[in-house]
Amino acid sequence: MKVYNYTVIFEPAKEGGYDVIVPAIPEICTFGETLKEAKAMAEDSIRCYLESALKEGEPIPEDKEPSVERIAVRV
Repeated sequence: MKVYNYTVIFEPAKEGGYDVIVPAIPEICTFGETLKEAKAMAEDSIRCYLESALKEGEPIPEDKEPSVERIAVRV
């Protein structure tokens, strides 16, 4: 069994909870009511994606670390 590591972004949703973004696997779309639930959903979604890719003989995506910066804008 191999361990894969992916960068995951937990973005607070307007209606509450967290949207989950996996930059290396944009097909993943999941959500959690709490940060703990969002982390569990992210792990499950990534696992399902990887299991499917391995079963189908598709390549496993490499992690992508996003560049995040705060930019000041004067208006």
